[in-house]
Amino acid sequence: MSAPDIPEPDVIEGAPHPRATQTLLGQSGAEATFLQAFNAGRLHHGWLISGPRGVGKATLAWRLARFLLAAPEDDGGMFAPPPPETLGIAADHPVARRIAALSEPRLFLLRRAWDEKKAKLQDVISVDEVRKMKSFFTLSAADGGRRVAIIDAVDEMNPAAANALLKLLEEPPKAVTMFLVSHQPARLLPTIRSRCRELRLGPLSAETLSDALTMAGGEVEPENRAALAELAGGSVGEAFRMTNLEGLSLYARIVKLMASLPRLDRVQALALAEAGAGRGAEAQFDLIVSLLDLFLARLARAGTVGHCPPEAAPGEAALITRLSPHPIAARGWADLAQSLGIRARRARAVNLDPAALLMDMLLKIDETAAALSRSS
Repeated sequence: MSAPDIPEPDVIEGAPHPRATQTLLGQSGAEATFLQAFNAGRLHHGWLISGPRGVGKATLAWRLARFLLAAPEDDGGMFAPPPPETLGIAADHPVARRIAALSEPRLFLLRRAWDEKKAKLQDVISVDEVRKMKSFFTLSAADGGRRVAIIDAVDEMNPAAANALLKLLEEPPKAVTMFLVSHQPARLLPTIRSRCRELRLGPLSAETLSDALTMAGGEVEPENRAALAELAGGSVGEAFRMTNLEGLSLYARIVKLMASLPRLDRVQALALAEAGAGRGAEAQFDLIVSLLDLFLARLARAGTVGHCPPEAAPGEAALITRLSPHPIAARGWADLAQSLGIRARRARAVNLDPAALLMDMLLKIDETAAALSRSS
């Protein structure tokens, strides 16, 4: 495949790449923390940018890279530039243009590589890719000035790659700043985490999520903002997926089906299962599984805390109150949620019939509802 045809592993399908997003919404605290460290001359060599998927971690990494590579060097003289007040760099700045074109010579992007033999993206970031980054640092040192590396995502490194990265963090090259994007920092080597300063990003509010989605090219009606924020967990990436696959209407369909519990409407259930089957329906299958997981989690949480979350579909609050009225019911739903989604995805990975897998999930939910209704 030619370079333009190779898919990028660090972008949501249908959305612009994070390097093309100039504005980051809802994460001003993380931006202020970095800017304060920069202005105080305490810039750490490794920054772990963590948080849920889709909340702007990669966008922040690219924003910080543009800033560092475009900001003038402070030589300590009387004509040194004043401390910057923002991380923003104009889109027509030469550095911004080179970064957008992936032609900035002082920037290294570490991500899953393209496997020419298998004609697909590799499943992990290999140690060979980390070695390329190390060579880049060595070769670019002669040019002087700041250098930046973005690792997206560091969670995808295999053990050998993680150990090679650790060595670079232990003995960082001069004038190098590394931004490690992580969706699950708890799974990283403790020694990697300890050698980085963390910038933790949180979920976005309903309004900010809607604005960020619109900025990325998606659309959401004002009356759907709260529901989308509930289902997406404050993640723009998840909201984009929901919007592309009509997740709000699909969740409303699931809630309507769950209203028939503990006597599951088999006709509706079969229709839902078949919606996630067939050629090209992999994304729909994954979304249905995710939404069923989410529904079970909302049942468990409501029964535990004693009140319902904001409705994400018509009639959901009354349904949750009926199905999970107390902590005992909540425990039953939590136990089911813990195993059901993992089981379905593992079975799907070995090419079992997706319709049968979804139907099995729905029947397990029906069995649990029946058992809980008998015990209450």
